[in-house]
Amino acid sequence: MDIPRLHPDTLEKVKQMVDIYDVISDYVVLKKRGKDYVGLCPFHDEKTPSFSVSIHKQLYYCFGCGEGGNAIKFLMEVGKESFSDVVFELAKRYQVPIKTLEPEQRKELQRQLSLREQLYEILALTTSFYEHALHQPQGETALNYLERERRLNKGTIQQFKLGYAPEGWETLYYYLIEQKRYPIALVEEAGLISLRKSGSGYYDRFRNRLIIPITDLQGRVIGFGSRTLGDEQPKYLNSPETTLFKKNNTLFALDKAKNTIRSLDKVVVVEGYFDAITLHTVGITNTVASLGTALSKAQLKQLLRFTDSKQIILNFDSDSAGEKATQRTITDIESLIYSGQVQLRVLNFRDAKDADEFLKSNPNSVETFHKLIDNAPLWFDWQLQQLLVNKDLKKAEHFEQIAQEMVKLLSRIENSNKQTYYIRYCAEILSQGDTLSLPLYIKNLQRQVKKPNLPSTIKNFSSSVIKKFPYIEDTSLQQAEALLLRIYCHCPEHRQGIFNLLKEKELVFSVSEYRFLWEKILEIEGEINDTSNNLISLLQEKILQASHSTNQFNHIFYLSQNHQENIHRSLLQIHCALISMEKAKLEKYRNYSYEEYKKIDPNIDSEAHQYYINEYYISLIKIKRLESSLSFSKLEIYEQY
Repeated sequence: MDIPRLHPDTLEKVKQMVDIYDVISDYVVLKKRGKDYVGLCPFHDEKTPSFSVSIHKQLYYCFGCGEGGNAIKFLMEVGKESFSDVVFELAKRYQVPIKTLEPEQRKELQRQLSLREQLYEILALTTSFYEHALHQPQGETALNYLERERRLNKGTIQQFKLGYAPEGWETLYYYLIEQKRYPIALVEEAGLISLRKSGSGYYDRFRNRLIIPITDLQGRVIGFGSRTLGDEQPKYLNSPETTLFKKNNTLFALDKAKNTIRSLDKVVVVEGYFDAITLHTVGITNTVASLGTALSKAQLKQLLRFTDSKQIILNFDSDSAGEKATQRTITDIESLIYSGQVQLRVLNFRDAKDADEFLKSNPNSVETFHKLIDNAPLWFDWQLQQLLVNKDLKKAEHFEQIAQEMVKLLSRIENSNKQTYYIRYCAEILSQGDTLSLPLYIKNLQRQVKKPNLPSTIKNFSSSVIKKFPYIEDTSLQQAEALLLRIYCHCPEHRQGIFNLLKEKELVFSVSEYRFLWEKILEIEGEINDTSNNLISLLQEKILQASHSTNQFNHIFYLSQNHQENIHRSLLQIHCALISMEKAKLEKYRNYSYEEYKKIDPNIDSEAHQYYINEYYISLIKIKRLESSLSFSKLEIYEQY
């Protein structure tokens, strides 16, 4: 629909009132770093924070994917909403009076703004309707089910606003439309009634069902889950997708769990509503439930906003359906877990189907549950355990199948140390206690497992593919080298360390003027020490003696206010500058390898031809790793130049 244009005064007032930290912290876990905040970017997958939020500038920027802007731009991107919609929401949030450019459009604007508010209002009223019905004679069966079978007390029933949808095809319809006079279109949009397939008219979506309200992060009801009290199918029925309710983006009880998740730095994800409700009842309040048969990537990213350690414990049902849901979850989010961005654990019960059943059937169940959470196996260990279910390693066909599946799993682990650990672990399983054969199994697995971050074969890596990798010139290299020299000149305590690291890594300055300056430093090395403050005057003399002007080094010798502030973080700056120099060194070798590769005829010298293409690709891998290790800290250092 067309949105009337906002009056500039309204937009300006919103910009003045909105706080970017307040907005973004709802979506990203932010940590203080220097004068700004950093976190994992919500717009692309990453495991090293490159997303920066500047409170002073009221701007965000991701150095990984390049996304950036103000609070309004952030909400537009993260919610895929229009500019006007975002401004309207912010205006309501910060209680800014809304004016349109043309006064006659205000009525239409208010109508559009009130649509979502009316949906919230209808859903809140419906929640109260269901709650009231639960405590009427017609809701006796539902209330008995909650109190006797689910063993929920009145406080929990009230906290989760549980209710009952009465029998009858038009009970709620009559209440909302005939009594409360809400438009049919709005009630249908809220997902509460459905159009009859034959004939005319509408009928209630939920009938003779136990009702579980689903809320957003602010605790507002956006939809409903329900459970049949008879033999009707499906057993569980949710609201349809609506303007407010998106199943794959919503987690049950997250509004009640988010603070505990933050404090405990981990979250338990269960499969069913009542598993989550029961766990909250016994004090395990860092629990949420997925609204389907698996945890979606969008749901996972919501959870990652509230835990720094990224600890997610999946506690789905222990039956075959639950195990399939767990495996499906791992598959859906594998890019995050194989790269180590999520510390995923899996908790299954041996003697109970789900958390609700476990807590009701075990003495000291709450204490035991806490221990099970703490000792839940990592997702990879769980997958290995699943490979061995109903398998006999003494049977050749089972042994071969398990070994092949192990190789597939091992090949996808990106962290080399973790891969090495699990190769040995898998070898121990395959050796079946035979310590003498263990080295052989380790060697066989190592041979079959692909090295992380390398292609399955480099032989097919043609020159046409090479051309897709441009020669990247690091525009920050000059600043990095200037920074290193500045620290060397003004921070005597770091001189020996810089000297040793440059020598150890065999690094040279790429910028000719800085290479010249370093040569002069080496010439007077014996005349200075780590506590000497006369280095600059000695250098100036050496430069003048070489008939060079010292003006070109004024930015090294004389510190501006920004430079004075920056060199207080010398260790971090040295680290980042050295990485930039090491990257430049690798880029030169990469270019050299490529040129040599082009010169050689593979029909004449195939070995040399293959050697240089291997060297080229390995250099690319190393460069990529160095780039990923340069977090926002490095770029923050250079931002003042």
